[in-house]
Amino acid sequence: MKISILAAALGMAFSAGAFAQAGTVQRDVNQQQRIEQGLRSGQLTTREASRLEGEEARVERDQARAMKDGKLTPAEKARLSREQNAVSRDIYREKHDAQTGNPNSASSQRMQADVQRNVNQQTRIEQGVQSGSLTTREAGRLEQGEARISKKEARAGADGKVNANEQRRVQSAENRESRRIYRQKHDAQTK
Repeated sequence: MKISILAAALGMAFSAGAFAQAGTVQRDVNQQQRIEQGLRSGQLTTREASRLEGEEARVERDQARAMKDGKLTPAEKARLSREQNAVSRDIYREKHDAQTGNPNSASSQRMQADVQRNVNQQTRIEQGVQSGSLTTREAGRLEQGEARISKKEARAGADGKVNANEQRRVQSAENRESRRIYRQKHDAQTK
């Protein structure tokens, strides 16, 4: 009887940690979707989306550092939540200012494709955490890779345009990260 209660308590503790960590990744997914939707609707210019990607890169980098030891402490969760709240407010402000973008421009289309790829890869990481196929450490390393990609996107669109060569470099990094996500999800490590 005591053993089953202890096992249940341990299971709940592990799932609570995974849920908290997954929650931060899910927020990344949601915010990336809001950026992509803003580009698609013309509410965001390429330059604005680029700045927001830079902010996302900082949050993802901080998530990677927080998850490096395999745990997300309450203080780390609170700090990440504050950072994500700030990015969320900035997304809202940028989407509701007087500037509008041309969603049909080649540059905006490139940025939309890159941000949508971020959404897909963040979703894969989040699913891996939820299913247990990714440990917190693995998710942290993958978040670090996502931060590098977001930073590349931010640099590519900093001048308000994303040319084909810039997009090719971003896509190459996304392809490498996609392979890393696959390998980490399918290795022998589990929570």
